[in-house]
Amino acid sequence: MNDNVSPSTPAASTSKNCEELTALVERLASQEGVQGTAWPGLTLFRAGSTGVPTCAMYEPSLGLALQGAKQILVGQQSLLHQPASYLVTSVDVPVSSQVVRASSEEPCLCLTFRLDLLRIRELLPDVEWQRGAGALAPGLSVSPLDHDLLDPLLRLVRLLESPRDLAVLGPLIERELLYRLLTGEQGARLALIATSGSQSHQVSRAIEWLRTHFDEPLSIDELAMRVNMSASSLHHHFRAITAMSPLQYQKQLRLHEARRLLLADQCDVATAAHRVGYESPSQFSREYSRAFGAPPLRDVARLKLADADTAA
Repeated sequence: MNDNVSPSTPAASTSKNCEELTALVERLASQEGVQGTAWPGLTLFRAGSTGVPTCAMYEPSLGLALQGAKQILVGQQSLLHQPASYLVTSVDVPVSSQVVRASSEEPCLCLTFRLDLLRIRELLPDVEWQRGAGALAPGLSVSPLDHDLLDPLLRLVRLLESPRDLAVLGPLIERELLYRLLTGEQGARLALIATSGSQSHQVSRAIEWLRTHFDEPLSIDELAMRVNMSASSLHHHFRAITAMSPLQYQKQLRLHEARRLLLADQCDVATAAHRVGYESPSQFSREYSRAFGAPPLRDVARLKLADADTAA
């Protein structure tokens, strides 16, 4: 036996799996931007250059950066999404996202797996998680990537080109992946969001209502009653999880939707403002400028030019 040959270590195994997963994603994500896959809820992302900040609504999901990096802004909270870590979003959160490290030789490559909170809830009776932990944890958080979480993700991506195997083995791998999340560093946070009656779950219900009724006038007292919380408790827990107040969250939803409408050329500025709940177009333009750094038309023109440059 050769004593100089050391056994494979967990770190070496993780590094090897990361390299394989990166190569697979780079081959499968052949186009710029977000691309769907054969497994519902699993999407891939590729960017060959850095870009300008763009708005997005992050749903409950697991995110993995394999190459390059993204800067993510949630309220006043800033996160760097880069390799060797994973990002968990436990509630719907409007964010500003920007690719900050990418090149044609080494494109930014990311993988996102949408989380089904109902399936997480079904797993809870079989999982030991630290109750009381994560009660005021943010809805967006980064943790170091480990082998236990990486392994099922790699196996799922390997199956994307084998439809028959994917149909049979995919659900099993997804269950394993959710189990690994729940037993990992961010498990308590996800468990609380999925647990009926918890304050985190009540905040998630408030978020769901705001997403559906963002264009309507907002009364914090009425919203608190809807989710069985006091106004002060709702405000406190909502800010802890989303890094913003309910009113700020509603404003972000309105502005993101208005930006989407304008980028899609579906209406003019005044109509967009009205559709998302603003009575005053001038107030809308002021708040839009503060959020995105430029008035609506100039901002949209800048984004379209950036998209054209990327496509070229």
